[in-house]
Amino acid sequence: MSTRQDSPRIGHGFDLHRLALPADGGRPLVIGGVRFEHEHGPVARSDGDVLLHAVTDALLGAIGEPDIGQLFPDSKPEHEGQDSAEYVAAAMFRVRDAGYLVGNLDATVILERPMLGPRKLEIRENLQAMLGTDAVNVKGKTHEGVDAVGRGAAIEAHAVVLLLRSTGN
Repeated sequence: MSTRQDSPRIGHGFDLHRLALPADGGRPLVIGGVRFEHEHGPVARSDGDVLLHAVTDALLGAIGEPDIGQLFPDSKPEHEGQDSAEYVAAAMFRVRDAGYLVGNLDATVILERPMLGPRKLEIRENLQAMLGTDAVNVKGKTHEGVDAVGRGAAIEAHAVVLLLRSTGN
């Protein structure tokens, strides 16, 4: 089976982090590079930005590269508290090196609190700058009180990215 090298590529990314108080290992809550004032934060080796982790995996998946956990393993001490924007930058380097650019990103963040609405534009603008496209959509959803996310004990994100062959401009 062959694939055309100039074909668009689609990638999907998903991430989930448990939320906890700082005393229980929770970091400050950062979503899409935007810090939220909230009593609970992600339990993670890096900064725990669930949206940027999902975006990184979507980018890497679209070009058939290893996932975020393989490229930036939790076991490496240098990833302690690392800014997840660095993961997106590394994935974008690989995307460009493979001859692609981002056509668009559609992402969904699922959490009970805080509400994303007041900060969605800020998140969207961060992602546009990181990905080099204005075709970015971010949605916020809840789990209506169902499961760990619905109880406010976790946060998750999904991201779908379309890559287009770069024309070299």
